[in-house]
Amino acid sequence: MLRSLFSGVSGLRAHQTMLDVVGNNIANVNTVGFKASQVEFEDTLSQMLRAAGAPQGVQGGTNPAQVGLGVQIAAISTTFTQGPAETTGVDTDLMIQGDGFFVLDDGGQRVYTRNGAFSFDANGNLVSANGALVQGWLASGGVVNTTGPVTAIKLPLGTSMPPSATTTATLAGNLPADGSGSPIDNNLTVYDAKGQATQYTLEYSYDTTSNSWKLDILPPGGGSPTNVPLSFDSTTGQYNGTNPQTVTLGGQNISLDLSGLTAYGGGNTVEVVSSDGSAMGSLASYTISPDGTIQGVFTNGMKQPLAKIALATFNNPGGLTKVGTSEYAESVNSGAAQIGASGTGSRGQLAAGELEGSNVDLSQEFTNLIIAERGFQANAKVITTSDQVLQDLVNLKQ
Repeated sequence: MLRSLFSGVSGLRAHQTMLDVVGNNIANVNTVGFKASQVEFEDTLSQMLRAAGAPQGVQGGTNPAQVGLGVQIAAISTTFTQGPAETTGVDTDLMIQGDGFFVLDDGGQRVYTRNGAFSFDANGNLVSANGALVQGWLASGGVVNTTGPVTAIKLPLGTSMPPSATTTATLAGNLPADGSGSPIDNNLTVYDAKGQATQYTLEYSYDTTSNSWKLDILPPGGGSPTNVPLSFDSTTGQYNGTNPQTVTLGGQNISLDLSGLTAYGGGNTVEVVSSDGSAMGSLASYTISPDGTIQGVFTNGMKQPLAKIALATFNNPGGLTKVGTSEYAESVNSGAAQIGASGTGSRGQLAAGELEGSNVDLSQEFTNLIIAERGFQANAKVITTSDQVLQDLVNLKQ
């Protein structure tokens, strides 16, 4: 048989595979997190007709004479370029901006994906569209330990935050240097260990005798005020008194940070910038930050980390094995998964309310479709031509 006949057959097979790959790319043009593939060809073993000859004396050397035996698939590689962002507005839809894969537990098998279309199921588990459990780290007492093993992320539905007593408060702003507008009142809410709130009045008054400000903390319903001495530099107007100062309110010791107070010429801007302590609160909603932290928002206005989503990177992402449903599994050539928090190492950041679209370039794929079709036609022509030559050989007998 003619070698060209078998070369043509190998060409048909190779270009049919290219058509299959291009067709799959086009079919997944709208698949979330899909990564396009491309085919690489290589020639097969060539038949030696004449070996190379070495130069000898006045006789020059000769090159080998070989006839190729066709083409074969060298590789079908996956292109892991970033896909376009698709805004959905769904809080649990996540996109990785940069390198990395979400870590999933799919029926006991560890798999990885770029498809961040997640949701919470009836048990509060964060799951993918096909029910695989999203992996990460759960918080303990509001602290997430990312050095431990990953586990399924579960939103603790119905959880509550225990109350906490007020221990610190920060006061800041300006008190007019000339004492205008005196007295000035602010409110400070103090929580006890049971979460019961008591509102105190902070009264700033200007003493015209000493030309200085003083602070009295008045309990609700009257009673003896708690005096807090204030001192300001007469030249710069900056606070130069004792800081912080500890006061006792309702039997609780509270540390007051006064370093942010000033006595400049101008208006009054003094306020309670911050204070700790809170009443009991129940989980009302959640947010997902770029580092993968799921922050619980409680009815008492406080926020607390509940969990953190894990990401994985590989030394050779192209070595991952596709296992369907936009998921990948480790292979002997991908390297072991390097799991950590987003934004660490070479892992990308997370964007909530967005999904990563397919990275298929339709213009390139349609061009590849034409190339594959023409290659298939050319190889088919080689086969028909070889057939005609064989027919001519048979006709010699007639």
